[in-house]
Amino acid sequence: MKAASSWSGIWALTLGVSGLMIAEFLPAGLLTSLASDLRISEGAAGQAVTATSIFAVIASLLVAYLTRKYNRRTVLLWLSSCMAISSLVVAAAPNLPVLLAGRAFLGIALGGFWSMSTAIAIRLVPAESVPKALSIIFGGASFAALLAAPLGSFLGDFIGWRNVFTLAALMGAVAFIWQYVALPSLSPTGEVKLRTTWDVLKIPNMLVGLVAINLAFGGRFASLTYMKPFLEQITMLKSSGVSLSFLIFDLAFFLGTLIAGRLITRSLRYGLTFAPLVLAASSLGLIAFGSQVVPTVLLLIIFGAAFAPIPVAWSTWTANTAPESTETAGGLYVASVQLSAAVGAMLGGVAFDSIGSKGVFWMSGLSWGLSALVVFLFIGSALEQIRGAKGEQWQGH
Repeated sequence: MKAASSWSGIWALTLGVSGLMIAEFLPAGLLTSLASDLRISEGAAGQAVTATSIFAVIASLLVAYLTRKYNRRTVLLWLSSCMAISSLVVAAAPNLPVLLAGRAFLGIALGGFWSMSTAIAIRLVPAESVPKALSIIFGGASFAALLAAPLGSFLGDFIGWRNVFTLAALMGAVAFIWQYVALPSLSPTGEVKLRTTWDVLKIPNMLVGLVAINLAFGGRFASLTYMKPFLEQITMLKSSGVSLSFLIFDLAFFLGTLIAGRLITRSLRYGLTFAPLVLAASSLGLIAFGSQVVPTVLLLIIFGAAFAPIPVAWSTWTANTAPESTETAGGLYVASVQLSAAVGAMLGGVAFDSIGSKGVFWMSGLSWGLSALVVFLFIGSALEQIRGAKGEQWQGH
């Protein structure tokens, strides 16, 4: 099915992935109240995000194989139901073990659903529209991830953290219903074996590309994790100023997603090399001018807009690099992003404790620069063979 009505399916996928990303990062904005209610430390409560990431990595690598005989529509609906159920479990959790069990269930849904999204999108829209579809899905997911913590914090103050997770469950239910209505029957394609992941890793440039993905997203997670202390300690903004800065950043990112698909259709270089270099330059700018409010805000606008093409470009690249195993390639992409979240935040913490908030941006800038360098040295010559606008690589998938 590749008709105009399939765009409803793309938006249904977007709601599903966005809901999963919001649910994943909600605890970051609710740690204090959640920890207090369960009578645990904030550090222990923070493991709710870690548990989700760990199970997301495992699920992203195994779901394609474990569900290889099932209709993909059925699998997506099952994973969406897992999202709703997991949030209900968390909302009712009386203690930490139950909370972590619910979050682990969410990780399975997140890793499985997200890893399949690219492969499903390719089957829903015409070949020339694939970059646009991916920009909608992954742009929505990234924006949702940015929005999750401040949204959770805001709503938590009014309705309590348990009701916030109940709303997340409701979002999962809406996603399930939309997918049930909009998605056509999607029979399994290709042959998936346990060794398929290893076979995909052996494809030329795939392993190098995953390294570049880790570098690109690692810089992002490190910088965003410690953006607030930077704005408070270096720019000397008060709470309202920090909130406004994050809002400006999020709006810049949202606007960037609107043009990301068009840029990627022209050339993947915009997302794989140009965007990381702009981010690296923005990091250096924040280090140099972070004590001044106006330059900092302008740099945050550039910062937000520049990251928008990266998720779309890398998801497009992985699918094109392994066109016969798009679900497995999608799983490797998701596993890399989730791994970069853990490693980026950890190394960012080391830099923060050792050098201060500016040290985090030194590290992030280096990470983005290395990502662009890896692409330039090892992948750049192959990028011209991927023409999203004409869709040669998408035919039949």
